[in-house]
Amino acid sequence: MRDDEILTRISALVTEEHELRDKLSAGDVTSDEEHARIRELESALDQCWDLLRQRRARRDAGADPEGAGARPAREVENYRQ
Repeated sequence: MRDDEILTRISALVTEEHELRDKLSAGDVTSDEEHARIRELESALDQCWDLLRQRRARRDAGADPEGAGARPAREVENYRQ
């Protein structure tokens, strides 16, 4: 996945998160449904940001960014910046 594709995916996930919060406010989803999906979205966002950071780090080090790969959600969810 190229950087622009990752950024497009991040944007789509953030948009979905905003739409979900709007649906909760409108009463279209329950709080439990919203919380469950938000957790999934946050996990996917963590993975996307991690992949993008890997690609940028590889590029900065003179390596091929295509060598970067998505890591499991449980591995990237608790990273500290």
